Amino acid sequence: MRWLAVAAIVASCVSGAAGPTARAQAPAHREFRLSVVATRPVPIAEGAYRWSEKVAAATSGRVAIKVYPASSLVGGDQSRELLALRQGGIDMLVASTINLSPTIRAMNLFSLPFLLPDARAFDAVVAGPAGRALFAALESFEAVPLAWGDNGFRQISNARHAIRGPADLHGLKIRYAASPIFAEILAALGANPTQMSFADLQPALSTGAVDGQENSVPLFHALKMDQLAQRHLTLWNYVSDAAIFVVRRTVWQELSVAEQDALRDAAQAAGREMTALARAGLGPDDPILGELAARGVAVVRLDAREAAAFHAATRPVYEKWRAVVGPDLVSAAEASVAGSR
Repeated sequence: MRWLAVAAIVASCVSGAAGPTARAQAPAHREFRLSVVATRPVPIAEGAYRWSEKVAAATSGRVAIKVYPASSLVGGDQSRELLALRQGGIDMLVASTINLSPTIRAMNLFSLPFLLPDARAFDAVVAGPAGRALFAALESFEAVPLAWGDNGFRQISNARHAIRGPADLHGLKIRYAASPIFAEILAALGANPTQMSFADLQPALSTGAVDGQENSVPLFHALKMDQLAQRHLTLWNYVSDAAIFVVRRTVWQELSVAEQDALRDAAQAAGREMTALARAGLGPDDPILGELAARGVAVVRLDAREAAAFHAATRPVYEKWRAVVGPDLVSAAEASVAGSR
């Protein structure tokens, strides 16, 4: 066994000798590609740009991050971002768990209908065992997750009429993004779910190819969806859209410890700022809702009885997807939610 000890010492010496040389040869300025699904001022895009800006400031420009919005590095198909990160086409990513979920089924956790009643429950889940388990799942895809952000509860809008109960969704063609759980939720409510990328959503709304969509209030406001015939908006908080700040492992490994710390600290700060932006638009006196009302949007807030009808109609989907997401993971999240009350 002595040769193992000697080998370890030799390896340590070689590593120590190579370290300064490698650092000396590292370029003074490096630029990395960061992909994000949306454009400013949508909160998830703000998170990406603010991460880039904070890293530049913290490293005096030695580490530069160029943001590619609208998933432009993957032709607008946000479901391909994780694969592109793994293959080297993307260096960093601010990813919605919705868009990660086709590849990592556990990411569907946040899409379980009505799992999370409020922002406090969201915070408890991402800070608890479920959040740690999801980070571990990402690490198996050559990714280094650094921080969580909240991209907001998703609400539903349409061009036809107010939605107050499941019957109001019957026959409506509603766009959904990536995971089939959304198709099953909408179908359980009698809607006609239609999958398309975020890049295709706006033209589909403007032409009437779909009747409605589901996204957060800040996104609805930022993209002026009321000008795309979306005159009816229902606040139902049926699923949450979590975001994760991610770096490709090979990129992470080429950074110095100080640069890694700068990236992590900047990601966490950007995640907090993104979260604050995403949680706008839900209070009864929120200026965003007031502005939307002034522009002619009819905003519906469900009462307890109306909300209960949606919960009951989607419960079979919840129970089916418990097995897909992972029973232990769902139980851990449920325990965190209960502890947050």
